[in-house]
Amino acid sequence: MNLSVEISMYPLHEAYKEKIKAFLDDLNAAAGSGVEIRTSNMSTRVFGEYDAVSSLLASTMKLSMQQYGKCVFVCKYLTGDARELSGYD
Repeated sequence: MNLSVEISMYPLHEAYKEKIKAFLDDLNAAAGSGVEIRTSNMSTRVFGEYDAVSSLLASTMKLSMQQYGKCVFVCKYLTGDARELSGYD
């Protein structure tokens, strides 16, 4: 089953931009084949097979929380491939 997730990170710290960039770098580095990541100004969208996307997000969010402490992650999950939806970009 395919999954589409839109995620935003809000570190509860000074110098939050560096922490967001590090999260995105970790996310992109850990993404395996079959997972597509699209980043925009306000959020990042992750597309792929359910288990691969869920595992990637869980491990990357955990790493950020361990490294930076308190962070808020806002995620929207959609079953299927949102890239197929008209006007989603």
